[in-house]
Amino acid sequence: MSIVGNSGYRVLIYSHDTFGLGHLRRCRTIAHALVSHRDDVSVLILSGSPIIGSFEFRSRVDFVRIPGVIKLSNGEYTSLNLNIDVDQILAMRESIIQHTADVFNPDIFIVDKEPLGLRGEVESTLQMLRHRRTRLVMGLRDVMDDPVNLREEWDRKQCVPALANLYDEIWVYGLKEICNPLEGIDLPPGVEEKMSYTGYLPRTATRRPAPEHGALGLEEPYYLVTTGGGGDGVNLVDWVISAYETDPDIPVPSLVVLGPFMGPTQQNEFMKRAEKIDKLSVITFDANVEVLMHKSAGVIGMGGYNTFCEILSFDKPAVIVPRTVPRLEQYVRAAAAEKLGLVRMLTEDGGRDPREMADALRGLIHQPKPSHVTVPNLMGGLDRVGELVDRWLPPQMAAE
Repeated sequence: MSIVGNSGYRVLIYSHDTFGLGHLRRCRTIAHALVSHRDDVSVLILSGSPIIGSFEFRSRVDFVRIPGVIKLSNGEYTSLNLNIDVDQILAMRESIIQHTADVFNPDIFIVDKEPLGLRGEVESTLQMLRHRRTRLVMGLRDVMDDPVNLREEWDRKQCVPALANLYDEIWVYGLKEICNPLEGIDLPPGVEEKMSYTGYLPRTATRRPAPEHGALGLEEPYYLVTTGGGGDGVNLVDWVISAYETDPDIPVPSLVVLGPFMGPTQQNEFMKRAEKIDKLSVITFDANVEVLMHKSAGVIGMGGYNTFCEILSFDKPAVIVPRTVPRLEQYVRAAAAEKLGLVRMLTEDGGRDPREMADALRGLIHQPKPSHVTVPNLMGGLDRVGELVDRWLPPQMAAE
């Protein structure tokens, strides 16, 4: 454990980011909660996200940007920006991660989603910190994938031995009553005892939208259409725009946030279509999407973990259109939430009929809010994470 004193305690978080915003935004939420909970904690985030610099971070939270990679359709990785071999990129990433951990010398190391990191890049760091008696924590979202797919992936990556041999604790950012992320995995003795279900991670809206959004009519009731990072949000946006094209009398307008990773050609096409529709406004990205959701009358989204947490936190009626490729994660989450009465789910099985989406948009304003369903400890995640950290980091003695 690092020296207690003026330097305080240190928490290092590894954010598994190849594409999208999900992991980064979850890690940032946890980091901000920890420094709010404890004035003797500093948090450093390791991330390969190309837009991490677009987000604001609170005092005592900072980040190290490691070279970015992107996953190709064939499952292989390639450099996001640098014209060098992917093996060199991965070697650089591993070296930066280990060197940062060596110097930062954390008391707690939280690894998000991938037990050994991208292509095993965190394993050497885990081994090093384990010898230093750093508390090693595996952080899992509520749903990873369909159990059959997850078992195959984790067998290939040798993830289960890592949970058994390297990690001290496993934090699940959800509720067992809704989803068990390791369902179908043959866990060795002792692993389940390491698991703590925290509840979902609540979000807050503390900042105003960026100034350029002032002309979008955000004071009137509007729906927020959000695709997260946007790299796989084309179908959702097309479906919503088609609904307004087919039914111009939908009573509530929509603000569509395309996402920073949606291709520029698709972005331009959607903006041209939306210009012809009075009830549609389109922007590319807002790092403070929580404010836009807080002000909205309802949400249409894909059902990623962060969007789901925001819908519950701001108590918004929602229509979820989950993706099913390459993972079933969003579908599993949306189906469970719909069964509880928290959201409504639409699937693309019917071929994205514009009238079906138009009916959903017309009904959304009257749809019950998630709060009409009582689920104990549903949004207790950040409080529970604080408690788990407190168990390992005792109050510091005042310096003499």
